[in-house]
Amino acid sequence: MYLPASVTVARDSFLLAYPAFFSIINPLGAAIIFLQAAGDHTAKERADLARLVGIYTFSILMVSIWAGSLLLGFFGITINALRLAGGLFVARGGWVMLQSPEDTEHKRQSQIMQDDGTPVSSPNWRDIAFFPLTMPFTVGPGTMSVAIALSSGDSGRNSLAYGVGISIAAAASAVTVWVAYAYAERLTSMLGVTGTRILSRLAALILMAIGVQIMAGGVIGFMQEAIHSSGLAAH
Repeated sequence: MYLPASVTVARDSFLLAYPAFFSIINPLGAAIIFLQAAGDHTAKERADLARLVGIYTFSILMVSIWAGSLLLGFFGITINALRLAGGLFVARGGWVMLQSPEDTEHKRQSQIMQDDGTPVSSPNWRDIAFFPLTMPFTVGPGTMSVAIALSSGDSGRNSLAYGVGISIAAAASAVTVWVAYAYAERLTSMLGVTGTRILSRLAALILMAIGVQIMAGGVIGFMQEAIHSSGLAAH
């Protein structure tokens, strides 16, 4: 079935971005830690927290996608440099997750726990939805860097379609976070610690591959620029 070029670009960018967001956020593994932070609340309150975290996650990803590359461009950072650096950062994150998922879990757990080991709390339980449950626990600097790196890989004339595809992936990721956190208790009983770590390693491998792909785009871009410059110089 023939699809318009813009639809194909949006589809391909979605298929690139959603696995990247899913891998770096790891909502299934994070749901277990979320349950530790919100375990004292009722099921309805946990569902409301999950919904708020999903909304905040979507908002932060959208700002990173549509404004992040513009901000870097303001400082004179080229798209190819952003792809290369962003891809390297993403691949490194996948490598760290692949080598020591236990350390990654401990680091994320520390983001929502106080010094005495108790979860961060607030008189109004909704106050913890943004900090720390959304930032930095669910969407930290790594996730924002992934969003910015992905947004730099636009497809020329179809750059709008490319951005729309990534935005849909951000929305799908936010919904995934919402559902995973809302049903954290069930996921915990289904997956357990071993199942979660297996999924974490698989997600890390996918994240590494996506990082390498983004880096390759930056290298190819630099090579094309060099060939174009040498061609102009020859004339």
